[in-house]
Amino acid sequence: MKTNRRDFIRLAGIAGVGLAGTNLIKSCNTETVETGPGQQFNMCGYAAPKLETVRIGFIGLGNRGPGAVGRMSHIDGVEIKALCDLRPERIDIAKERIANTAHDPATYSGNEEVWKELCERDDIDLVYICTPWHLHTPMAVYAMKQGKHVCTEVPAAVTIDECWELVETSESTKKHCMMLENCCYDFFELLTLNMARQGFFGDIIHCEGAYIHDLRELNFSKEQYQDMWRLKANQRKGNLYPTHGLGPIAQIMDINRGDRMDYLVSTSSNDFMMHKIAEELAATDDFYEPFAGASYRGNMNTSTIRTVKGGTMMIQHDVTSPRPYSRIHLVSGTEGFARKYPGPTRISQGHGWFSDEETKALEEEFKPKIVARVGELAKEVGGHGGMDFIMDWRTIDCLRNGLALDQDVYDAATWSCITPLSEWSVLNRSNSIDVPDFTRGAWEHNQPVDISLEQGGDTKVLI
Repeated sequence: MKTNRRDFIRLAGIAGVGLAGTNLIKSCNTETVETGPGQQFNMCGYAAPKLETVRIGFIGLGNRGPGAVGRMSHIDGVEIKALCDLRPERIDIAKERIANTAHDPATYSGNEEVWKELCERDDIDLVYICTPWHLHTPMAVYAMKQGKHVCTEVPAAVTIDECWELVETSESTKKHCMMLENCCYDFFELLTLNMARQGFFGDIIHCEGAYIHDLRELNFSKEQYQDMWRLKANQRKGNLYPTHGLGPIAQIMDINRGDRMDYLVSTSSNDFMMHKIAEELAATDDFYEPFAGASYRGNMNTSTIRTVKGGTMMIQHDVTSPRPYSRIHLVSGTEGFARKYPGPTRISQGHGWFSDEETKALEEEFKPKIVARVGELAKEVGGHGGMDFIMDWRTIDCLRNGLALDQDVYDAATWSCITPLSEWSVLNRSNSIDVPDFTRGAWEHNQPVDISLEQGGDTKVLI
């Protein structure tokens, strides 16, 4: 049974889509700004009161959590106050990361609701969420309602209703809700963002991003994801994991800050791999029998997005084909072009690529200040080559200096909503579907992201 896209928007609870008006915000930096129609408070550019020390509680210590705990222990002005995971052994692993530091966190474990006790503490400023995807929104909403800022792993939400719930809770509580899109802080992505801000590419016409990563072994591993939650997630259709490729190019294209996504179309190939793997595993291991009868997403999903101002974006997702890793990261403008994958990174302003020497000169000319400040230290601390640490350091530095975060709740919602929207489009013969305006019109005057260190940048790194 097909669903009309307008009915889908209504049924999904998307309130305020397409609202427009002239009484929009004039500034993003004070609590007295005017908001868009229906918007409670504009969180874009919002600078929360300074925190001399950022006291953090971590929820979820499986794959990503322990690394985040370790990275935060290298940042001055941070106190790791609490660690939470359903499994006590995972807490022990995280505590080992900070065994030789001054941090002595309380621990929470043993039942599925204990994380709420962490959120209710009055000595925590920031809740850092690294749990399975379906728990991100419930935990983030609860934490914000308890007066905490939130950083959550990607995606921030898995339904349209959850996207709106994040937006409305962040606006009503005036608490930051940042999705931890680490790829926005990778070195070439930061470079191209700075180049775009300096006008190197001219007007941005088209960008591409992707998450192409062979995860067959991990998705079917009994040990990697508790209760096989990620394999179960792959039974949804559409682009399940859009934000790594999308986040950096959305910033370059000023999405929610001068432009916005208008509509999306999405198509998927058949599943040529996952069902077959599940059947082969089930033939020798009864554990996999429930998965042998399931239907899985296709190998490749391709989603295209048109913006209100006429730019286009292409986002791909494939985690089952035997291909080299790629996030594509392609930027095409009226005056220049850049591409990251396949390597080496390349830059052009014509029919041919710049030479290695010319590229190095451009990299030096447009090196972002944040990279000059902590880039080498980030590589030493680690986390996907250093980008994870740059993300964490930048977040803490902004909170300590009372600066707006680079990613706000509107980014979290917009980048995450691609999953349910692409799913609808795939199931409806790739019909187009409108992308909600989570800013409720404020995008027209919100200021573009410019990750600089004109303010802040004084938080020390502890090596």
